[in-house]
Amino acid sequence: MNVLFFLTPKSEVAYLMDDWTLRQGIEKLEHSGYTAIPMIDRQGRYIGVVTEGDFLWTLKKRYDMNLKEAENVSILTVERRTDFKPVSIDASMEDLIQTAMNQNFVPVIDDKKIFIGIVTRKDIIRFCYDTYVKNKTEERKDGA
Repeated sequence: MNVLFFLTPKSEVAYLMDDWTLRQGIEKLEHSGYTAIPMIDRQGRYIGVVTEGDFLWTLKKRYDMNLKEAENVSILTVERRTDFKPVSIDASMEDLIQTAMNQNFVPVIDDKKIFIGIVTRKDIIRFCYDTYVKNKTEERKDGA
């Protein structure tokens, strides 16, 4: 199965730019409604994922929860506690599932490390469930 079958393209994904400020990142995350969001550079290369917890702890540790100061702070200073591993566009289904077991979504990159979209764990589970149901139905037909 091809990763592209599951891909939510970059054009439909909320993401952060690495040259934004901390405040811009927080506002984008809030507006998106997600708890984690990919970050890319201006060339489109995948940097990592920033979570709402990453923002919270950075504000607490460094800026005493002062959002006004965050207007002048690079988003790259946010300490990311979790490393969301991307997969290559030509990753195997096994690699995709293995990666998704530990992440809500899997960033997908091309051979130049350019971010092209995400695969959600929900879509993978839906595929596995549909495959399971299909196999069970076929087993019943064969056994009947």
